[in-house]
Amino acid sequence: MVDHARDIAQGSPVIAYGTSLPGALSIPAHGLLWQDGIKQQEVNIGTWKDTPVIFSFPGSDHSLPFDIFSAIFFLLSRYEEYYNYTPDKYGRYPATHSFLFQHGWLRRPLLDEWLLPFRILLQEQCGISAAVPAFSFRPTYDIDIAWSYKHKGFARNAGGLVRDVFSGRIGLALERLSVLGGTTKDPYDSFHLILELHRGQPVLPLFFILAALQSTAYDKNISPAAPQMQALLKQLASSGEIGMHPSFYSDTDPATWNREKDILTQLCGQNITASRQHYIKMHLPATYRFLSANGIRDDYSMGYGTHLGFRAGTGRPFLWYDLETEQTTSLAIHPFCFMDSTAHHEEKLECSEAFHVLDQMTQKLRITGSNLITVFHNFSLGTAADWKGWRENYAQFITSL
Repeated sequence: MVDHARDIAQGSPVIAYGTSLPGALSIPAHGLLWQDGIKQQEVNIGTWKDTPVIFSFPGSDHSLPFDIFSAIFFLLSRYEEYYNYTPDKYGRYPATHSFLFQHGWLRRPLLDEWLLPFRILLQEQCGISAAVPAFSFRPTYDIDIAWSYKHKGFARNAGGLVRDVFSGRIGLALERLSVLGGTTKDPYDSFHLILELHRGQPVLPLFFILAALQSTAYDKNISPAAPQMQALLKQLASSGEIGMHPSFYSDTDPATWNREKDILTQLCGQNITASRQHYIKMHLPATYRFLSANGIRDDYSMGYGTHLGFRAGTGRPFLWYDLETEQTTSLAIHPFCFMDSTAHHEEKLECSEAFHVLDQMTQKLRITGSNLITVFHNFSLGTAADWKGWRENYAQFITSL
């Protein structure tokens, strides 16, 4: 890539960035990549190949009408998340603040859509062949609460039963008694289904286990000290990969975080190198710096807990770039675009609507040769009444891939 004609070797493929040179693939330069520090950016929008673009240069004589390098950097670095903002009630960057959401593009993997015609340009103008990668799928599961009633102990079940009765939820009270009496399967127990869906498949499922040592309003998991939970962990580890799902307050308590990691490592017999933040509670750059410093190599938190879509504009994994230190790190970021609880509780989608959205995003990722990562919970794939139809639709979705 050059910015002056004298830098061109005869017959060499040339990308001219920030200038126009004869015979070169020319790309306009916004200037973002040459800046130091973090500044509020003016982001012009436009269209290229019927696709929305950012850092647009309308009317330019370049091969591309936008600075694709700045656009990619802006999205992957999560540049806008370093601006001042008011966090939501969980301390998170709000999806509604994001540039992609505000322009109605959050459900599109725009970066992946840009790369498809850009490959053609590279071939036509530079003779550089860049094949479209094969589409890939990685199923992931957050195990926040392994069972709704079973293995929670007398006190928690007695309290839950009293609350159900006095709140008029007689059906739930009877369900609890039926499960505890052994006549009904726990509605959150979908582990046999999950393991059967992936048995014999080339890609292992990835289970993120909440192993909080104390119950809080946000951490209601079965204790990792419970023999039944330990047996479940061994079962999941024998058929998939185990990752951390750090407890809600552990981001400000490194000692607790490390105890949870040590317990998971000991119980599942795997070296824990993958993590997803509980409630997607993350703050840049602090969260990723902490994970990097504590042995996590792969993070799966790049998505929103409130909205479906592509937080970084892509389904592809990428290395995290620390904007404040201007350094590329070794922490691999694996974006997800669909979470069951987000579709159901936050976006209020009916089951059929949710899977229609998932199918649409999957099709975009398949066409662009990108990666699909989904987030499901065991409770959405069980028999709980408020998740009716999800189990069947998910099984159909998995078999259709």
